[in-house]
Amino acid sequence: MMLSIVTPAFNEASNLDALYARLVAVMGELGLDWEWLVVDDHSPDGTFACVERLAVLDPRVRGFRLARNGGSHVAITCGLHHARGDGAVMMAADLQDPPETLGAMVEKWRAGAQVVWATRRCRPGDRGHSWFAAVYYWTMRKVVGLHEIPARGADFFLADRVVLDAFRRLMERNVSVFASITALGFRQEYVEYEKLARTSGQSGWTFARKVKLVVDSVTAFSAFPIRLCSLAGLAFLGVAVVIGGVAIWAAPAPGGGTRIVLAVMFGLTGVQMLALGLVGEYVWRSLDESRRRPVYLIEAATGQRVPTIE
Repeated sequence: MMLSIVTPAFNEASNLDALYARLVAVMGELGLDWEWLVVDDHSPDGTFACVERLAVLDPRVRGFRLARNGGSHVAITCGLHHARGDGAVMMAADLQDPPETLGAMVEKWRAGAQVVWATRRCRPGDRGHSWFAAVYYWTMRKVVGLHEIPARGADFFLADRVVLDAFRRLMERNVSVFASITALGFRQEYVEYEKLARTSGQSGWTFARKVKLVVDSVTAFSAFPIRLCSLAGLAFLGVAVVIGGVAIWAAPAPGGGTRIVLAVMFGLTGVQMLALGLVGEYVWRSLDESRRRPVYLIEAATGQRVPTIE
């Protein structure tokens, strides 16, 4: 069995040598053939020069440099598409994800798991944004409906070749890799680990990129925002009916005209929101068709050779 280790890197020249040394030690203990794919997300520092140097010393190291900075999920997608192993691990370059966790992940993989998530016990050094992560993962689990995403989050995972092949069939641009892997299904299991503090350098994972990730994740997998418009429209119509009923019942009382005006305003707002929700449902279905996600994925087959449709 061969394992591909995919590492997106942006300004990580100071961390790659240390990560490489630990990968060599860990993979030597596991006894697996392996390769290390480092995708340089158009770093302005010497990240790619470091990858080139390591690739000369060790043929198991491969590197790609993106022509422009597209963010970590674009770099991860590039790495997963070029992985040649029977499985692939996504591991950050900043040493927050200890390579020593690979032993437990590979054990789950060998036992039949097709996706193994390394879930965090804690997040030292990231307390200022922990609330953001908690809201994001709660939204993905409770609102979007991806219940398999770990409650404390996971951005360190191992995926089997069958999952990688399925992932290659997804052609969407603005999407979360982790949400996509979760949504594919297959047999998913978890191991726990302690996420460490960054050893050196500064993270390029800005607040703006986090907000974009939330928008991409929710709009890619859920029509809830659209249906929220319809629910709001129904609520406004309900308020309009109540206010209108009170205005008619107490017409001679002072302020009756104001109540009628409010009823009309709430009623019109409700109709507009319902119309927006209805149009949104059609737009969502058109978007869902244009993505051309596979209707189904075959996890395993037995007996006669099953014909495939591309």
